[in-house]
Amino acid sequence: MGTAAVAKAYADIRSALAVLNAEVDGQGSLPFSAVDPLAGLADGCLDVLAGAREVEAGFAALKAKAAVKYSESACAVAGPDVPVVAQEMAVAAEIGCVLVLGPRAAGSFLATSHALTAGLPLTLAALRAGTVSWQHAVVMADEAAGLDAAGAAALEAHFLDPGVSDGARGCPVGELPAHRFRAKARTWRERHHAESIETRHAQGVVERRVEFRPDRDGMAWLSACLPADKAVAGWNRLTAEARSLQGPDETRTMTQLRADLFASAVLGSGIPASTDASGTAAGSVEETDVPPTSIRAQVLVTVPVFSLLGVTGEPAMLDGYGPIPASMARDLVAGGSESFHRVLVDPRDGAPLEIGRTSYRLTKAMRAWLRMRDAKCPFPGCSNHSLDNEADHLLAWANGGTTGIRNLGQPCPKHHKLRHTTGWKPTPATKNEPPGWTSPTGRHYAGEHQDWEPPHWPKGWPSGLLPGAGNRHGEQSLLEDALVQYLAV
Repeated sequence: MGTAAVAKAYADIRSALAVLNAEVDGQGSLPFSAVDPLAGLADGCLDVLAGAREVEAGFAALKAKAAVKYSESACAVAGPDVPVVAQEMAVAAEIGCVLVLGPRAAGSFLATSHALTAGLPLTLAALRAGTVSWQHAVVMADEAAGLDAAGAAALEAHFLDPGVSDGARGCPVGELPAHRFRAKARTWRERHHAESIETRHAQGVVERRVEFRPDRDGMAWLSACLPADKAVAGWNRLTAEARSLQGPDETRTMTQLRADLFASAVLGSGIPASTDASGTAAGSVEETDVPPTSIRAQVLVTVPVFSLLGVTGEPAMLDGYGPIPASMARDLVAGGSESFHRVLVDPRDGAPLEIGRTSYRLTKAMRAWLRMRDAKCPFPGCSNHSLDNEADHLLAWANGGTTGIRNLGQPCPKHHKLRHTTGWKPTPATKNEPPGWTSPTGRHYAGEHQDWEPPHWPKGWPSGLLPGAGNRHGEQSLLEDALVQYLAV
């Protein structure tokens, strides 16, 4: 039955595809809705898309399993006399030809397939069930690389095991775009990697570099791999200076202004006042016109209290980047870096404390708390950095909404406009959880939550020293009062 069964299965799939295409074209035997055919077709197309996503994931799992089985079978057929490297190249070449992939892409696909089948059973099962996509599986395989078996299993369990004690918060992994899942998985990996982040960061600093890559249309990329604090500070400085140059007579976009400022800084030619159509500077403003200290980008650094005191090595969180070594956070806070603002986390659960207010206008502290709660625009899949986002009352002030963390979001300008000009509406938030969203069709999309974790306690400092442990509404202990007073100076 082997070959015949495969041929029949794919023939049935092609027949099913023909049915689905007819339905999308509005040529099915029955309309999606007899009452409102147009609205029914629109809703039906969303159902087709949702089903296609699940089936594509199932096919991806099938391809991974088939590739690994082929690799194992081909190696067995080739026998022990064929060099291992040569056999691996032959297998990758065959798979690449069948899937019409280049050598590098074929090798990457085969490596991910081996990782899934050999050491990531929960990911493979979720892929087969259609609850995560192939892109999510690639992220999991990438982030599990370098972890030992126990670490990889813990990473999988955190995001994919519903029964784990401290699983990922917010919407399920499969409902996050893969690039957003990568950010969350990278954060978890940095916190739980068996090797100290200080050690890995030290090696990264040794490997810092600038890279040049030609591009098409007479363009090229110039990029630098730098310590995260310098890279984030540089990016936000470019953004702040670009924003300061905007005005009624400035035709360049923020993206173009950042590029022009970057080029001017590298070439030492001052800040370009304007450019022609090709991007060539038509004039420049001398460096003295915008002193280096006149514009500062405000970056938040979330530091567990014991890391700031130097008694643990737990990573801190740099807004817009992710986990950084505790030593870097201490340098940023203690070294007088005015562009960086420290945010202390509660020793009991790892989240910043809520700040409230009854007037319409937000305080600077509330804006900082919103940025730490959401980290980015809360719209599904959006990665817009919190520096660019706008505070928004979920229930309008005019309709009785209060100015409290539970009634605030910080959408980016694009999604802020979407909220007020279309049927997209945010759902309620909490002090630790950003709002979700409801689409015009009534579908609900959960918000992406940050995975706050209780800070690590130093040896000999039992958490019982805090009477309020586990109770966010309990009174502060004398120890916590002392810590807050110490860190407030």
